Amino acid sequence: MRHASDISDTAFALLDEQGTVVAWTQAAEHLVGYSAGEVVGRSAALVLPRFEAAPTMSAYVGQCRAQNGWSGATTVRHRDGRMLAVGMRISMLGGQDGAVRWLASATDIGAPSGDVVNVWVQGSILDHAPIGVCVRDLELCCTWVNDVMESHDGISRDRRLGFGITDAWPSVETDAAEAMMRRVLRSGSTKVHEYRTWLPTPLIDECPMAVSFSCLLGADGKPLGGCTISVDVAESRRERERLTVLSQAGTRLGSTLDVMQTGQELADLAVPLFADGVAVDLEQSVPFGEGTPVRIGSIGERLPVLRRVGVTSIHQGAPESPWVRGERTLIPPVSPVAMVLRTGKSYLEPTVDTTPGGWIDASPALAQRIRDHGMHSVMVVPIRARRVLLGMAVFIRTENPLPFQETDLLLAEELVSRAAVSLDKARQYRREHTAALALQRNLRPHRLRGGAAVEAASRYLPADIDRGVGGDWFDVIPLSGARVALVVGDVVGHGINAAATMGRLRTAVHTLADMEVPPDELLAGLDDTVLRLAEADADADAQDWNPAVVGATCLYAVYDPATRRCTMAAAGHPPPAIIDPRGKVTFPDLPTGTPLGIGLGAVFETMELELPEGTLLALYTDGMIETREGDIDEGMHRLGAALSPPELSLEELCTRAMAPVEDQVACDDASLLLVRTRTLSPDQVASWTLPRDSTVVQRALNLTAGQLAAWGLEGLQGSMKLIVSHLVTNAVRHSAGPIGLRLIRHDVLTVEVSGADFSSPGMRSTRNVDEHGRGLAMIAQLSRRWGTRPARGGKVLWAEVDLAHISRR
Repeated sequence: MRHASDISDTAFALLDEQGTVVAWTQAAEHLVGYSAGEVVGRSAALVLPRFEAAPTMSAYVGQCRAQNGWSGATTVRHRDGRMLAVGMRISMLGGQDGAVRWLASATDIGAPSGDVVNVWVQGSILDHAPIGVCVRDLELCCTWVNDVMESHDGISRDRRLGFGITDAWPSVETDAAEAMMRRVLRSGSTKVHEYRTWLPTPLIDECPMAVSFSCLLGADGKPLGGCTISVDVAESRRERERLTVLSQAGTRLGSTLDVMQTGQELADLAVPLFADGVAVDLEQSVPFGEGTPVRIGSIGERLPVLRRVGVTSIHQGAPESPWVRGERTLIPPVSPVAMVLRTGKSYLEPTVDTTPGGWIDASPALAQRIRDHGMHSVMVVPIRARRVLLGMAVFIRTENPLPFQETDLLLAEELVSRAAVSLDKARQYRREHTAALALQRNLRPHRLRGGAAVEAASRYLPADIDRGVGGDWFDVIPLSGARVALVVGDVVGHGINAAATMGRLRTAVHTLADMEVPPDELLAGLDDTVLRLAEADADADAQDWNPAVVGATCLYAVYDPATRRCTMAAAGHPPPAIIDPRGKVTFPDLPTGTPLGIGLGAVFETMELELPEGTLLALYTDGMIETREGDIDEGMHRLGAALSPPELSLEELCTRAMAPVEDQVACDDASLLLVRTRTLSPDQVASWTLPRDSTVVQRALNLTAGQLAAWGLEGLQGSMKLIVSHLVTNAVRHSAGPIGLRLIRHDVLTVEVSGADFSSPGMRSTRNVDEHGRGLAMIAQLSRRWGTRPARGGKVLWAEVDLAHISRR
């Protein structure tokens, strides 16, 4: 039953406590197809499948309320076997000597595939609406009645049962009502009649009522009596207003993933339709996406911190609220809000006690506003989702003289529950967004260290500005011998999964770079890493986990400032832009290679170039050159033109190159790494080729001592003597042919010893009686770091010594 005009379409059935149908109506026959003769005397399970599991009507109603609060939405079985979705209401009727009957009313609400949730809400609200029921016999004497009828016309149950209309209802409406009832009994149909009654109430002078009269039929299809349904028209109008609020909630709540806006939308929706003022406060971890969520039931004496995110009033500026949006709210320990926070249950105070000493005096500022603005009724509803307390919504009335009722609380709880879904989504998004940004900040280089090899600058622009995370990465990795590795990569996808995968690949690149492997071998190792990630994610997907992003492209280059040579290789990535010191732009014909993770056993090829000092290298992702309208060649030409002015600084060139990307709708993340090459001067490098004889160690020590003296680094003579001695000794033992010795002075002092067929030495534990094996352990203690790397025809064993100690002396 929706409102008074719908009563004539409602099907009624009278049932006893065992669920046996004792009376039927024409409307019921029209709804389910069964005639009175086919139903009366049989169990309600014939049309109510769910009743089969209930022994009595009382048990059935109890089950409905336990399962869904008696939502009002259910299904009934049609005579042809179809299942119909209906809005149902069951009212308990009392008779003489305490006997009980049940009146079931049902209205077709369409196919079950419709908006059943909305129907449940409507039915739940209407289930609380005061609808009176009275059943009369053929003489129009009352035989069954519910408790609500007394509130409609002021006639008690005792004065009504067994009496006719004129005896129990002395009113000018009596004759018209009696005549209509008799016409209904003759026709077997339903009629609606409206009238007004006057009841003793301090708020309402008169009650507009609507009453329907339906003929109840017996097993023989003949009238047994009539059923009177009485509806408070004013209350019905209020119910329709409440349903209007709910219908608007679907479009007005959660329009964005902004918790502040969603909180304000909740407040705006309720005012002025059924509240004069609303305040929405959220637990402080919700708006910021940080902190530990507050679990319902875990709140002790220490109350959570709430911040106001939404406030609306019928009065300009919401003067009833002591706090504005964004401010922390004060929660008195003795207050409805504190009670709701502790119990997790809604609070309704129809009439606020404003006498001195009440809970409002716990906050003098709030108490003054309550009294000044005449707040006389309040509801406090917790905002919760998945046992997490998100916040609180407070509804007040000041100008509306009617106090809040249970139906108002039901509507408020439904509104808040819908808002809670949107707020929870926004909270989850904010937490994921915050975590992804933190992850990406930690995974991306905070400072690009080009050392003596390059000057570096970078830019990153995510395709999704709101999320701000993606799978692009870039790096400048210091290597031995003043060299640097330049890397740029692009993981498929966006969001936290792409960012996490990017972090794993970046870590793998760093590990392989520290092993000093050539670019082609590094990409091969990275390809294996991506394949292993794909296999692991396939196992995770089989367990219904969220799979990480798999698939990436990468460009890896190594630049040596001592030789000005740059070696690079690509895995499905566009080539770098190379701009010489005069501004000429070229894109080298670098073999593109296959993307990482394809699993085709790809072999990556390297290219080596000699670069003049001051050459600009631009490593980028495809978001820099791809657009929805233009092709890649146009994008590469645009990028090269933006980077061609040689007089501009790297920061200026980054800004210039990113401008076209920022002005258009991005289809992918865009990353740009710019480096300008440097060259080591001849006086920074000293190298010798030493014959392999018994004097090689001493000659190496003498040459090192002389060069340190020329550089003014005599303070390193002691440590360098030991380092060079052990390095050369290792070369003598583990390599063949002449031995190369090179000293490089840049940010650190590097010593390199090379040889042909150089087998990689390893540091091992030694005993007091061992004659060998302590050299590398001593090098590790004396140097900043040490290692080996492959070279043409052999290997290089190197060590670095920090120059900062010399500068402080």
